[in-house]
Amino acid sequence: MSVFTIAEIGQAHDGSLGMLHAYIDAVAKTGVDAIKFQTHMADAESSIHEPFRVQFSKQDKTRFDYWKRMEFSQEQWIGIGEHCKEVGLTFISSPFSNAAVDVLEQAGVAIYKVGSGEVTNFLLLRKIVDTAKPIILSSGMSSFDELDKTVAFLERHKAKFSILQCTTSYPTQPKDYGLNVIAALKDRYNVPVGFSDHSAKIATGIAAVALGAKMLEFHVVFDKKQFGPDVSSSLTIEEASALVKGVKAIEEAMANPVDKSDNSNFSEVKQIFEKSLAVNKDLTKGHVLQFHDLEAKKPKGYGIDASNYELVIGKKLKKDLKQWDFLTEDTIH
Repeated sequence: MSVFTIAEIGQAHDGSLGMLHAYIDAVAKTGVDAIKFQTHMADAESSIHEPFRVQFSKQDKTRFDYWKRMEFSQEQWIGIGEHCKEVGLTFISSPFSNAAVDVLEQAGVAIYKVGSGEVTNFLLLRKIVDTAKPIILSSGMSSFDELDKTVAFLERHKAKFSILQCTTSYPTQPKDYGLNVIAALKDRYNVPVGFSDHSAKIATGIAAVALGAKMLEFHVVFDKKQFGPDVSSSLTIEEASALVKGVKAIEEAMANPVDKSDNSNFSEVKQIFEKSLAVNKDLTKGHVLQFHDLEAKKPKGYGIDASNYELVIGKKLKKDLKQWDFLTEDTIH
């Protein structure tokens, strides 16, 4: 199974439909498999009691106003889904309400991503399960106890799902990556496991794949000076391209384990780079060889192997040798 790469747009479009479509075209050129959005419907997912409703940007009086600005119409979501299909990207989105699931179903979403804050929202999970679409579960804010309950719920309803190790911290610092959790999730749930990255570093995704992640999700942005809640934890489009190339290289490496017990492929090269014993000064017949008389010179096979130097220490020369002459079996006794 190849690593499934997902470029997360999130709110990087800042409410602009044109910008969102520009992201689709740009992401399609990076080599990723899928592009992921968030489907917000402020009235359905939020209320006046939301504690995070604070001054957020110069153009949005409240966080709620920001969510309203991030909305797109049903027709627009259909167009988004069609555009993804046209450029060969799998269309993924995270709904934050049951109403959003209805919108995404009409838009032809291929996979549902469940955000970290929705893992215990069994109402939403049931709505998604009933679509029979694959589910990617983010574990960012969840304990194993909470995940156990959610996994049991999904299994009971015969859902096809996978889990991503994720840290809900923007940008995530190295001490919080939780790369060890990749193996823990595999062992505990026996489902496909991946890594959702918020570090804004190419190396993090490479490490996750090397440790067994079969899915890799990462935020992308056109420029790290843009406005948005995820910009500081995003890769640029160029960095995303580099990450995808790196992931493919690591995949190839892991699919081709090296047998260190067999070095026959290096026989010819070893003849060139390995060395033979020589003397480092003019020496006369009868000289008793000492360590400080010896040098190792390329190529192998013109004298006694350098690896056997201990066997010549204390031996006498049968004839005179010039500086840098190779030391052969017929020159010592």
